[in-house]
Amino acid sequence: MLYKPRSKSNELKTLELLNRRMDLSNKDKQRHLNLTKGHEGEVIFDSLTENLLQCECLVLNDLLLEVNNTTFQIDSLIISQGRIHLYEVKNHEGDYFYESDKLYKKPRFEIVNPLNQLSRTESLLKQLFSNPGLSLPIESLVVFINPRFTLYQAPMNKPFLFPTQVEQYLKDLCKVPSRLTVKHKNIAKKLVSLHKIDSPYEQTPSYNYEQLQKGIICSKCQSFSLFVLNRSCVCNECGQAEPVTDAILRSTMEFKFLFPNKKITTNLIHNWCQVIQSKERIRKALKKRFKIVGVRQWAYFE
Repeated sequence: MLYKPRSKSNELKTLELLNRRMDLSNKDKQRHLNLTKGHEGEVIFDSLTENLLQCECLVLNDLLLEVNNTTFQIDSLIISQGRIHLYEVKNHEGDYFYESDKLYKKPRFEIVNPLNQLSRTESLLKQLFSNPGLSLPIESLVVFINPRFTLYQAPMNKPFLFPTQVEQYLKDLCKVPSRLTVKHKNIAKKLVSLHKIDSPYEQTPSYNYEQLQKGIICSKCQSFSLFVLNRSCVCNECGQAEPVTDAILRSTMEFKFLFPNKKITTNLIHNWCQVIQSKERIRKALKKRFKIVGVRQWAYFE
């Protein structure tokens, strides 16, 4: 049973939106790429747990927790009757090798050993469960989810789960008898209650309204090449059609996410969308989603 779903981090959502509307630095482009790849790998693992886990268990994805002023992230966690299963999911691609407790990408580029991350996460999670009434044994694994990943010299005594093993592992997990009680649900409830929304590790570039490209972005191909045809916004590139009201509101929500402190006004969203000529059409669309505050030139939506 999925107890806590996964959502994109605010950092990733911000980088996705900025990447469409401005030229990111090489550092930010790489950060965007890494976060996207990591999220994609986690979503693949989520899909497998959703489809293959038929036993009685609780699945919690994407937890950001804090203990003793130390923040740590859990990619995926499964609570079964006898233990907590902790997963560090990696979407590495290509040829790697393991040597002297270090992980390298061929030919010889050292990367962070995920076992160190896993060990730290497990230790902090144990500290969090200092209350004996909420404790369960923890089993931790690094999951390499990408089918195009190869690890040479892989030690057999390390908690690694490779792409070809994941499906069978989850099926075997279901074969272990599991009956959940109030204790298990209290553990899941506590973890979700402690989940933090804002991460101290987020790295988003500075930006302002003036430097961002204006216009409605196609929801399918991400092009700015849209035109209005009757009641639809149509993309010149891929032919995708979307109701004008939906396009305005989607674009407004992007604006609201990027500029949470700016007041939403008809004039501002008219300028943000560009392709919608009628300000009255903008105003009517905004009234469908937001509450209007004030009158005349002082009116805004919230």
